[in-house]
Amino acid sequence: MKKIFALLVLSVSLLFCSIDLQNASKSELMSIKGIGPVKAEQIIEYRKTNQIKSPEDLKNIKGFGNGVVSNIKENKTVSNMKMKEKEKKAKVEEKRKDKIDKVKNSNKSEEEIKERKQKINEKAMERKKDIKEKREKMKEKKDRKNSES
Repeated sequence: MKKIFALLVLSVSLLFCSIDLQNASKSELMSIKGIGPVKAEQIIEYRKTNQIKSPEDLKNIKGFGNGVVSNIKENKTVSNMKMKEKEKKAKVEEKRKDKIDKVKNSNKSEEEIKERKQKINEKAMERKKDIKEKREKMKEKKDRKNSES
């Protein structure tokens, strides 16, 4: 009987488990609905100088409001497909920033730099759009498969 009770307590605690905001990785933070790579970085930067004791503490960070805090409290996470999309978009954004930094540090004229930055931004936006469309197609395919069975 004690084993059954212990198992029940463990199951319930895992069910209502939430992410440890003070120690979570960027990827774990991004699994929360409403938190992408930028907000995850903001949390990581914030906790370097502040202790996060509750989701309410995130309201001290610019851009964090009741919506994100309630998603954390309610343990709302995104699907695996959406998570992969977020990670891919974050990689595209990192590459975009790196390319822009390289262009800024080049010997090109201001006009050439401006044109190159515009092309880099357009290409990154296209790539992010492609990533989103691919996820939506996969979701549609999955939904069709589920409705057929």
